[in-house]
Amino acid sequence: MNRAGVLALALCGGAALAQGQSDWERQQDERLRQLDEQAVPAPAYDARRWVPIEVAAAGDFRYYVDPETVSVGADRIVRYVVLARSAGGAQNIRFEGIRCPDEYRIYAVARSEDGAWSGRPTAWRAIPADPRSIQNTLRRHFFCPARRAIETAAEGRGAVLGGGHPAQAIGPR
Repeated sequence: MNRAGVLALALCGGAALAQGQSDWERQQDERLRQLDEQAVPAPAYDARRWVPIEVAAAGDFRYYVDPETVSVGADRIVRYVVLARSAGGAQNIRFEGIRCPDEYRIYAVARSEDGAWSGRPTAWRAIPADPRSIQNTLRRHFFCPARRAIETAAEGRGAVLGGGHPAQAIGPR
């Protein structure tokens, strides 16, 4: 085969690779995107249930999760309510979700005056590699063991109550 023939075959092969996903894969991605875009109601949280979460070098902030708010949807997103409290007593309560292994979003924020949820979901964001990030800690040690989402809400509650998932990753990811 001459050079022109080899080049033509390479270009055709490259075009086939560029197509990427099969029809089935595109359908599954679309199904998951639609599930994700459905309204997800924020759960009720209870200040008596907050469980402290140890975050490396958290500085002046302390973090807590209400284990009863941990859920895993059909979309494999782990959702939970987290409280960040400063040394001065200011606090921020958020309803968040982690899409394992590396993205998170905030669905709503509780208003300080009455605890009611407000706001709109943010876009998906990369989980910071910073060890002071609560999302990084929850991903690594609680909700995404072996870089995969936990299977059930009970598994997530057990991880929160037990101080980490039994299969949590050792070392940096």
